[in-house]
Amino acid sequence: MKFTSRIKNAYNAFIGKGVYTDRNLQQLLDFLGIDAKNEKDLSEATYYACMRTLTESIGKLPLKLYRKNDKNGVVAARDHPLYNIVKDRPNKFMNGSIFWGTIEFNRNHNGNAYALIDGYGKNTQLWPLDDSKMQVWYDDALILGEIPDIYYLYSAGKKFYKFSSEEILHFKTSNTLDGVKGIPVRSQLKNTIQGNVKAQSLQNKLYENGFTAKAVVQYTGSLSDESVQTFLAGIEDYATGKLEKAGIKNLIPMPLGATLTPLNVKFTDNQFLELKQYSALQIASAFGIKPSQIGDYTKSSYASAEAQQLSFYVDTLLYILKQYEEEVTYKLLTPEEIESGLYFKFNVSVILRADLKTQIDSLSTAVSNFIYTPNEARAFLDLEAKEGGDKLLGNGAAIPVNLAGIQYQNETGGE
Repeated sequence: MKFTSRIKNAYNAFIGKGVYTDRNLQQLLDFLGIDAKNEKDLSEATYYACMRTLTESIGKLPLKLYRKNDKNGVVAARDHPLYNIVKDRPNKFMNGSIFWGTIEFNRNHNGNAYALIDGYGKNTQLWPLDDSKMQVWYDDALILGEIPDIYYLYSAGKKFYKFSSEEILHFKTSNTLDGVKGIPVRSQLKNTIQGNVKAQSLQNKLYENGFTAKAVVQYTGSLSDESVQTFLAGIEDYATGKLEKAGIKNLIPMPLGATLTPLNVKFTDNQFLELKQYSALQIASAFGIKPSQIGDYTKSSYASAEAQQLSFYVDTLLYILKQYEEEVTYKLLTPEEIESGLYFKFNVSVILRADLKTQIDSLSTAVSNFIYTPNEARAFLDLEAKEGGDKLLGNGAAIPVNLAGIQYQNETGGE
C-alpha cells in the first residue's frame, strides 16, 4: 500500500464519519511535509488573471435595493433593513466587496457558490459556504421533507445540516447540464490548463539550469554502470549551477578524452511562445475575458476605454449580474415585497463611467431635456444638492407632439 494511501486511511479514521475530501487530504500531506501532487492545484497565470478580473469586477459593483414608486419611477429603498446589509456588510466579518468577490471566485473555480441566509430582516447575515462540503439533492421521493424540493446537505466537522432551497443563495456557472449545478471552468479547460502548467514548469527548469538542456557526454574507455552514474552526476552538478556557493558558475571540467555536446532546445523552432499565447487566449475566451484584459494588446480594436468596458459588460458581465440579481431578489425578499416593486440591482455605472468632460456633457444634455434635475446630475459627480435644484429644467420651446403646428393656426378662425 502506498504511503499516501495509508495517510488517507488514517485521516478517515481520525475524522470518524466525517466527509473525506481531496482538499483536506492535501492540507494534511502539506502539514506532514509530504509532496503529493494535487491535480486541483493550479498555478496557471492566465487562469488566475481571468479569475481576478471577474472577481474584482463583481466586487466593485454596489448591489442596491430599489423600489418602483407610484409615479412609475425608481428610488433607492434606503429605509429597508436589507439595503445596507447586502450593499455594505453581508456579515460581521466581510464587507460587500469581499463577500461578493468571494462568491464570484467560488462560482468560477468550483462551478457553484453557496451562501447561507442566516436570520431575517435587520438581523440577516449572509455566510459563504465551502463547495467541497456541500451536496445538492432533489428530493422528489419526499425523504428529506414533506414537499418535493431541492435540499442542500452541508457537513461541518462531524455534523450534517439540511437547508431548504429558500435558505441558500446558489450561484452557478453558465455551463450546466441540469440547471441545478454548474460545471467549473477548470473542468472544461483541464487539458489546456495542464498544458500551460507543464509549459511553465519547463520554462522554470530551463531558468534553473541556466537554459542548459539535455546533453550527450562522449568518453573513451569502458566504465561500469555505477562509475558512469558517478561520472555524469559530477558533470551535472557543474552544469546546473549546484556549485555556485563554491564560486563555480560557468565552467564545466571535462576529463581527458571526454566531450560534452549540448542538445539545445529552441523555443522558436517549437513555436513555444505562439502556442503558449494561443492557450492563454483559449482560457480567457472560456471566461469571457477580452485579450486586452490579460495583457494582450496585439489585436485591440476599441476606440476608447469606455467602449472596451461597455463590450465587457454586454458580452460577459450582463449574464452574470442578471443571475445574481434574480437569485438575491427571489431568496431575500418576500413575495409581497416583490409584488410591491422591490428588487435588487447592481449599479453598473461604476464600470461604465466616462471621462469627466464626457460626463459633464452628458449630464448637461440630460438636465436641459427634462431628464435629470440639477441636483440629480450633481449627485452623479458626488456634489452636494443646492436649493432650487430639484425642479426639472429644459428648453421652453419644446411642446408635446400632439400640439405640433398649433402655433401656425388662427385661434379666432379669421384670416
